Amino acid sequence: MRNLLQDVRFGGRLLRRSPGFTAVAVVTLALGIAVNTTVFGWVDTVLLRPIPGARDSDRLAVLENVTPAGDFIRVSYPDYRDYRDNLRLVSGIMGLFGTGLRVGGDEDGQEIRGELVTGNYFTLLGVEPLVGRFFLPEEGADPPAFHPVAVISERLWRQRFGSDPGVAGRTLLVNRRPLTIIGVAPPGFHGSGTGLLHDLWAPLTLIHHLNRSTPGMLASRSTRNQDVFVRLQPEVTLEQARAEVAALAARLQAAHPRTNAGLGAVLVPVAEGHHSGAQALLRRPLLILLAVCVMVLLIVCANVANLLLARATARQREFGIRLALGAGRRRLTAQLLTETCLLVGAGAALALLLTPWLAGSLTGLLPANNFPLRFETGISARLLLWTLALCAGTVLIAGLAPLACSLRPDLVETLKEGARGETSGGRSHRLRGLLVVVEVALAMVALTGAGLFAKSFQAALATHPGFRTDGLLVAHFNLANTGRPVEQQYAFCRRLRERMEARPEVAGAAYADIAPLGFDGGPWQDIEVEGYMPRQGENMKLYRSLVAPGYFELLGIPLLDGRDFTEEDGREAPPVMIVNQAFAKRFFGGGNPIGRKVRSWGRWHTVVGLARNARYHEPAGTREPYFYVPFRQAFSTGLNTAFFVRARGNLDEAATALRREAAAIDPSAAVLDAIPLSEHIGQALYPLKVAATLLGVLSALAVLLAGVGLYSLMAYAVSRRTHEFGVRMALGARPRSLILMVLRQGMALTLAGLAAGAVISVALARVAAGILVDVSAAGPATFAAAAAFLAGVATLSGFLPTRRAAHVDPMIAIRCE
Repeated sequence: MRNLLQDVRFGGRLLRRSPGFTAVAVVTLALGIAVNTTVFGWVDTVLLRPIPGARDSDRLAVLENVTPAGDFIRVSYPDYRDYRDNLRLVSGIMGLFGTGLRVGGDEDGQEIRGELVTGNYFTLLGVEPLVGRFFLPEEGADPPAFHPVAVISERLWRQRFGSDPGVAGRTLLVNRRPLTIIGVAPPGFHGSGTGLLHDLWAPLTLIHHLNRSTPGMLASRSTRNQDVFVRLQPEVTLEQARAEVAALAARLQAAHPRTNAGLGAVLVPVAEGHHSGAQALLRRPLLILLAVCVMVLLIVCANVANLLLARATARQREFGIRLALGAGRRRLTAQLLTETCLLVGAGAALALLLTPWLAGSLTGLLPANNFPLRFETGISARLLLWTLALCAGTVLIAGLAPLACSLRPDLVETLKEGARGETSGGRSHRLRGLLVVVEVALAMVALTGAGLFAKSFQAALATHPGFRTDGLLVAHFNLANTGRPVEQQYAFCRRLRERMEARPEVAGAAYADIAPLGFDGGPWQDIEVEGYMPRQGENMKLYRSLVAPGYFELLGIPLLDGRDFTEEDGREAPPVMIVNQAFAKRFFGGGNPIGRKVRSWGRWHTVVGLARNARYHEPAGTREPYFYVPFRQAFSTGLNTAFFVRARGNLDEAATALRREAAAIDPSAAVLDAIPLSEHIGQALYPLKVAATLLGVLSALAVLLAGVGLYSLMAYAVSRRTHEFGVRMALGARPRSLILMVLRQGMALTLAGLAAGAVISVALARVAAGILVDVSAAGPATFAAAAAFLAGVATLSGFLPTRRAAHVDPMIAIRCE
């Protein structure tokens, strides 16, 4: 301990004597550690700890249905009940339905996100109440059980009830329905949706009571809207439970061929769920970012190692004398590692101050909408452990190189080098060159990745979605939250359209149950096409939209044949449908679809129109079969309404008018958001935007660090050759020839790094090819641009110190020893 304290004091004095060296090293380390800690915090929240507050979350899994086409979809309540009653390798299974809710009255109403859950929800997750209690078994029983009770989040408890400890037993209006509060969830628990904030939980059997949904929704085996979670029995593996689930799904297919034919089921870890949170959006971008962050940290380590190596070679004579006087190599090793630890510790402390600020950038990239994505930005125990592991790895990587060259066995040679002042040494110079090659290679990988994702993001932005976005405003209403019957909800939409179209600043209006290219894939429906025989295992579950008359004209989606919907296409009128080109090609062989019959919602619909293909889920996805049904004929659940307005001028004025007219018709019908449609479709680009933006920042940091590393190497090498330059110039060498000589040496290192980086980049780009849009993973343009840019940085890094040294007076340079 005494030696350690001495080493700390001695190392501290040395670092204080070299403030420039210390500042550069600490800031470099802080940047490298901060970006790694920040991205790990995101990975921890989304992938490693997807349900904060849950007990033993690694024993939880998500049960999802799998369509014949391989799509993962939610589970129906009757299927959930069959899984609940027959699975034996799980200790519990619960279902839930996530939805928007409105708490409070017209004057103090607030839009929140909630979950309608089965009674064992909190028990299965292992969450204990902060205040009151959670649901009793009878409160979560199957329909027709009716218990108007609710659990609220600690956040809502603070906001609306001032943290009143006697909140249990009080009444809260939820979608105009009174619910009795029975408990408060603990702080830090926000529900089962990864990265989502939920503030209220109520029994699933209240779904019709709160959302005015179809009364038979929980009895319908074809209505698949439940997220289902299971907790594995002790000692049961995920693969064993998967086999049981798959076998039960096969039995359900045989027992219910009309609704379950070809429908499999699978268990996946919570972090790999496709519907229960943000992980499906962010899994691959975050893993790519984490890999790039590790590369940035390696560049940082190489930079610091170069700085320490230069510092250590300048102390060769000191080390040689200490070894000659009997100091043990272990003692000197401890001293050098202590100095490295002091630098890394200071960098880590600064990094922890930067991390909370950097952590908000993930939500800062969110498009402007009401989607409640949230990511924890605090310093947790896991984050601290990760930071300590980074520090330990950094100390080893950055500190080994100086150790290898400082404690050389040949003491006589060491003392001779120190006496001559030639402190660089051949071994240390070669090692510093190798470190620079590594830095350039890693910077090449980061810059190439950023270039590919930036091009992909721009290509996605430039891709025409198949509909117009200019001058269009989209707003969302959760009309179920008004507590109004379905007929009144529909009347609200119709009246709002009429009032908006009467305004001079509005050119047109329409509405649908979903806006294209959002976070959610949208609703789908089982179909049957008259005269079409599905292939074995063919997926007959297609995405669709309920639209009002004038929707196609307003969004600029051409009708290639047939007619648009009209107000006469009401609930009592014959069911009709409009299909897109991909639908007609798949089911009618590209022939005329007008007059053909398609069965959905238990009724046969006549195709009355053919619409041009548009993009619905991904900005550059494949043209998939899609169909439209009149809003009035199928609108029944009232869960969501997207309202479109085409403005004649300023969109902000149209948004203000929309809010005013909506409030005049029904004060409880709050506008959740009112944004340009061009901004809304940015939701579909969120994963690409995250990857492109943050990779761009990281690659810029990597290039900067590589440039600093190369500059420091060249500056140090040139400073040690000042005497040589003086002799050469005295013998007639021109400054230009000296500059070219040094640049050739620097470019040799750079080219070696670029070659290694290009090979690594090609391999990694192929891994990321799945999320690139209209960009070849092996396209030469991006690689050539990255290489040219890095070569320019390397040339500048070598030119500046060499030019300065080459213009020093030869007599002064000769005297430099």
